[in-house]
Amino acid sequence: MTSAGTAVLRQSTVIAAAVFMLIGATIGGGALGGTPVQDLQDGALSAQGSYLAPAGPAFAIWSVIYVGLIGYTVWQALPSQREDPRQMRTGWWVALSMLLNGLWLVTAQFLTLPLTVLVIAALLAVLAVIIVRLDTPPARGWVDRLLLDGVMGLHFGWVTIATVANTAAWLTQSVPDQWAQYADAWGIAVLVVVLVIAALSGIVTGRIAPALATSWGLAWLAVGRITDQPRSDAIGITAIIVAGGILVAAVAGSVRRQRRRAADTPS
Repeated sequence: MTSAGTAVLRQSTVIAAAVFMLIGATIGGGALGGTPVQDLQDGALSAQGSYLAPAGPAFAIWSVIYVGLIGYTVWQALPSQREDPRQMRTGWWVALSMLLNGLWLVTAQFLTLPLTVLVIAALLAVLAVIIVRLDTPPARGWVDRLLLDGVMGLHFGWVTIATVANTAAWLTQSVPDQWAQYADAWGIAVLVVVLVIAALSGIVTGRIAPALATSWGLAWLAVGRITDQPRSDAIGITAIIVAGGILVAAVAGSVRRQRRRAADTPS
């Protein structure tokens, strides 16, 4: 197959993956008469499903991500994007991420909670690959920055906290009830790990979008634990501190990245 043929196949695959994602979201989300997401898996995936579940309004970010992914799908299909180096480096991976996105909802609706953990972990790994591959070459123009760096960054940042919540929901359903007495300690420990990983990522990559999405989820996690059940002021306060730390690290990384690029630009 010629390079032009491969490029067209890549663009078509992205479109097909986006269609699957939207169908999966419609069916898996219960829009056609199925069970709403918050009631799936005996309520494990609801805002009250675990100590690390964000409050309900946090999930509104999915609307932003889906609109962004649809916009990306249309944009990447343009002839001008057919041989674009960034599309060539990331297009297949973006298609896989949308496939896994839709598959998660179908898995949650029809299969088991442990399988949802495997799917969302795979989605997180694929999104991490996309973020890394977006570093070279850099974005060209605001549309590129918005629909690739911005949308993929939000997707990655939100799935980071969603993976934590999904895993916590599974463990909550699986471990003995008496382990609940250690929930504060485990919850704080997990949030510290999230801080270390996300802060290092922000410093190294200098990307703001992932930090914004992760901090959004953490802020609503704090709201959920301080105002709803299961209640944990300790986890809620820790989540607020972690969200702030991640944002500070991302801003510092962004400034560092801009300075490095300015220094590398010939005068």
